[in-house]
Amino acid sequence: MMGLRIAGLDEVGRGPIAGPVVAAAVILDRAYPVIGLKDSKAISAVNRRRLDERIKDSATAWAIGRAEVEEIDTLNILQASLLAMTRAFDALTVLPELALVDGNRLPDVSCIGRWIKKGDQVVGAIQAASIIAKVARDAEMIALDGQFPGYGFAAHKGYPTLKHRAALSALGLTIHHRRTFAPCRSMLASATL
Repeated sequence: MMGLRIAGLDEVGRGPIAGPVVAAAVILDRAYPVIGLKDSKAISAVNRRRLDERIKDSATAWAIGRAEVEEIDTLNILQASLLAMTRAFDALTVLPELALVDGNRLPDVSCIGRWIKKGDQVVGAIQAASIIAKVARDAEMIALDGQFPGYGFAAHKGYPTLKHRAALSALGLTIHHRRTFAPCRSMLASATL
């Protein structure tokens, strides 16, 4: 794998009940290593934002892809995640020779691809993709908090926390909630009874 242009791909946002799933593809430049890469979940928000800037400044190429709530509800979260990764890969301005993907499924990519279980813990390019995707999705959920006050999107980023579920009970669903995910699905079912 030495010398190959390797793209790391990862997604964030599979578990939330609101918001898109966001993926990133990153080709790191070996001449400009980024120190401190880890799985995005193991890094503080402040350090993620710093690393996000460093990655974008030094990478050979990077891109973001996404799948919207309607696509998640239509396709299912696995297929929507793969679609988001394909879109990130397709948006790269440099064609990789190898795509390394976190997980156990490959998105549709136009080069050799390999999936790696827990790849976000061991592969720098996947870690970089994880960080970029998480920073982008978190920023979007924080912005959504301003448009839909009372739901707490800035704090929970769409995950089904107790506060989020309480807000759903009090305020109802927004257009950004995934209808096929519990408790959203349960709310819709009880509304039709």
